[in-house]
Amino acid sequence: MSDVKWGMVVDVDKCSGCQACVIACMSENNIPINLDRDFTENRSIAWIRVERYWEGEYPDVKARFLPVLCQHCGNAPCEPVCPVYATFHNDQGMNIQVYNRCVGTRYCANNCPYHARYFNYRRPTWPETYNNYLNPDVTVRDRGIMEKCSFCVQRINAATRIAKREGNEDAIAGLQTACAQACPTDALVFGNLNNPNSEVSQLYDDERSYVLQESIGTQPNVRYLKKIDEHAAEKAHAH
Repeated sequence: MSDVKWGMVVDVDKCSGCQACVIACMSENNIPINLDRDFTENRSIAWIRVERYWEGEYPDVKARFLPVLCQHCGNAPCEPVCPVYATFHNDQGMNIQVYNRCVGTRYCANNCPYHARYFNYRRPTWPETYNNYLNPDVTVRDRGIMEKCSFCVQRINAATRIAKREGNEDAIAGLQTACAQACPTDALVFGNLNNPNSEVSQLYDDERSYVLQESIGTQPNVRYLKKIDEHAAEKAHAH
């Protein structure tokens, strides 16, 4: 599986800001429920967030949505500052977070230009009725460590084991992260960037493709497709 490089393409033009990806991520990865106090104290946790921007003047105002998650940078600023090597880049293009090695210095969060890493200030708790809904394939992190998007590595590992057992590399072709699977508009596309036939690799080089804060040089494995503004195109064509 060393020829695999996992990546994601986010089509901003398709995103409706519904937050389905956020809920799916929280359910899949055992992220605790954010209470009012978490928001008021700036201690809420969400491995993927949908940023909202307003464009234009009233009454012609349009909402723009931008899903942001760990960019799994090839040149990640979070990695060299960790004193215990709790975060590193593996051979499959993913930025890995080793929870039982993390000592919570938060250096990585301070060095992340995308603000995609979160420190869990509190021990995670859920209503008792929720305990049977926790994902048994994902560890429940205790307080005092950094958390972030893992590209649903538990799904990747499960699909890899099946592929090896069956001797069929195509078994991982349909692999999806929780956020991509839940998106009703297919705005999130996940897959193997090294497979030229995969949808994600074809979209990766699309003419609308760009990366967040490209000037920083972090070489993200997450790319975005620009919003298609038909009115702007009509105005440009008219001129």
